[in-house]
Amino acid sequence: MGRGRVHLKTSGQERALSKLSAETGAGAAGSDPPRHRGHLLGDGVGCVSLTDFCEPPTPGGPETMAPPQSSRASLDFGGPLGAAALILLLPATMFHLLLVARSGPARLLGPPPYLPGPEALWSPRALLLLLTWLGLQAALYLLPARKVVEGQELKNKSRLRYPVNGFQALVVTGLLVGLGVSAGLPLGALPEMLLPLAFAATLTAFVFSLLLYLKALVAPAYALAPAGNSGNPIYDFFLGRELNPRICSFDFKYFCELRPGLMAWVLINLALLLQEAELRGSPSLAMWLVNGFQLLYVADALWHEEGVLTTMDITHDGFGFMLAFGDLAWVPFTYSLQAQFLLYHPQPLGLPMASVICLLNAVGYYIFRGANSQKNTFRKNPSDPRVAGLETIPTATGRQLLVSGWWGMVRHPNYLGDLIMALAWSLPCGVSHLLPYFYLLYFTALLVHREARDEQQCLQKYGLAWHEYCKRVPYRIVPYVY
Repeated sequence: MGRGRVHLKTSGQERALSKLSAETGAGAAGSDPPRHRGHLLGDGVGCVSLTDFCEPPTPGGPETMAPPQSSRASLDFGGPLGAAALILLLPATMFHLLLVARSGPARLLGPPPYLPGPEALWSPRALLLLLTWLGLQAALYLLPARKVVEGQELKNKSRLRYPVNGFQALVVTGLLVGLGVSAGLPLGALPEMLLPLAFAATLTAFVFSLLLYLKALVAPAYALAPAGNSGNPIYDFFLGRELNPRICSFDFKYFCELRPGLMAWVLINLALLLQEAELRGSPSLAMWLVNGFQLLYVADALWHEEGVLTTMDITHDGFGFMLAFGDLAWVPFTYSLQAQFLLYHPQPLGLPMASVICLLNAVGYYIFRGANSQKNTFRKNPSDPRVAGLETIPTATGRQLLVSGWWGMVRHPNYLGDLIMALAWSLPCGVSHLLPYFYLLYFTALLVHREARDEQQCLQKYGLAWHEYCKRVPYRIVPYVY
């Protein structure tokens, strides 16, 4: 949850689709959703995350498509067997976290306190509530946008158009929720429905992914994603075959990327805060901090929604189970883990420590936003006075690699900011349990894995220029450490 996001090695025209982290600078397209960034196995929900293309896709003809992968060694996630395992393991991990968060011991590595039966998971009311939420967000997506932008050039030389109204949808959603709560909407009861809601979201993701896979079977060749076109149905179901599945102008991947999951994350956090107020008279300082930090993160992602259009999730990955489950289930139900923990395991937090945590989050956000803004400004206009003086390395592709400013400090300064914020979100939960630090551990592993893939793809793309860049900027994420 995401950001956020897992790509195959390609060659020829498809090599232009290889994704690269923003740290490649100048010519590297890209922006910064949270992980969202995203998410699950792709970008961090600012994931959400924050990697970018080496350059825009190279257009081909209308019959151009990514050639099926012939070698299992070239498939990420361990190929079809790894994809099948993740299809089962990821939902199981999500339900494990939901169960242990409310248990007394709250052991991350221990067994769950019980295994819920069908009656605890299946609820028509939860499914109706989820579908209503998705319908509301879809309606807000269709409202007139403050801005409509074009995406990257596709293989058939066309460009899709996208509404930029995610922040507007967040504001309207907040107003509707506020009106509902003032009118007696029992939002504080939502935490008791997390298990059936997570089950409904998982079921929806499976059905949705199957429909997307079937739709992709009749999609034109140029509409297919390179990474999800292996020829193996399990692997392609997981990664997604079609790059930009749409009905008319409604883009399913773009809609799911930042909207229903991220806003549901904030809504669940708020519901947990309200329930804590009912149980204890007022929300704890720790709960306020977690809610405030994560609301800032989501609002930032939606304010900079346009940036998601140059991330790997949009420009390279197909829309399959990995993104559908990550967007609709993983992000809201696992990224809210700190607030869930605090509801069942209240932690004392004094003002001095709270001030230190706020400062830490502010530092992380400053790095995160500063690095992404510098990258995006340079990408749009290298002559902009804010970036015109930055030092660069030329490449054989005609692109430039930034080697000063944020991108001269480490190769992935946006990852560094993201990890600092992740630590700040966990510290209000104290240090007696490992469970609230799951997001930090998971996100660290995700970013290190993504950074390794980025390094390999950038080496293939830029060759000697990339070697020179690595000499000039030796540290990958954390200065003097890694």
